[in-house]
Amino acid sequence: METATFGGGCFWCTEAVFQTLNGVSQVTSGYMGGELKHPTYMEICNGNTGHAEVIQIIFDESIISFSELLLIFFKTHNPTTLNRQGNDIGTQYRSVIFYENEDQKKQAETMIAELNSEKVFDKPIITEILPIAEFYEAEDYHQNYFSENQGKPYCAFVIQPKLNKFVKDFKDKIKPELLE
Repeated sequence: METATFGGGCFWCTEAVFQTLNGVSQVTSGYMGGELKHPTYMEICNGNTGHAEVIQIIFDESIISFSELLLIFFKTHNPTTLNRQGNDIGTQYRSVIFYENEDQKKQAETMIAELNSEKVFDKPIITEILPIAEFYEAEDYHQNYFSENQGKPYCAFVIQPKLNKFVKDFKDKIKPELLE
């Protein structure tokens, strides 16, 4: 099993997307990239700790590759906005890839170069590529947020439409039991 760590805005949204993927065995929401030891959600919300909201993904490379995860990461958030995803604003919502090894770093750099050269987005990708840092698991109420809170307004109006589009666009990557 391999590990990938991405920050693409609110971890509730990114967690919901990556949990649907065949080959992904675990997605954990948390914080990475800051100076404060053991930060809490309330501490990172002020945007002064340096942490990003991230998801840490455990995946089977024989079923889904890191490159495929990268493509999904880029296609499911806006990697061209600085410290913002939709209405979520602050450094904690920045687009960032924390690489585990030189191969992941190289794949991320190559994909960004290709997406930029193909002008997939209207503006250049500004996603940070940083070495893995200490991962702090988010509080329990942030884990599996969408699956446990589907009736809440944020889930219904922000996450569900994003998830619906994702499932439609990436049907071949979705866990079969979720398509029934």
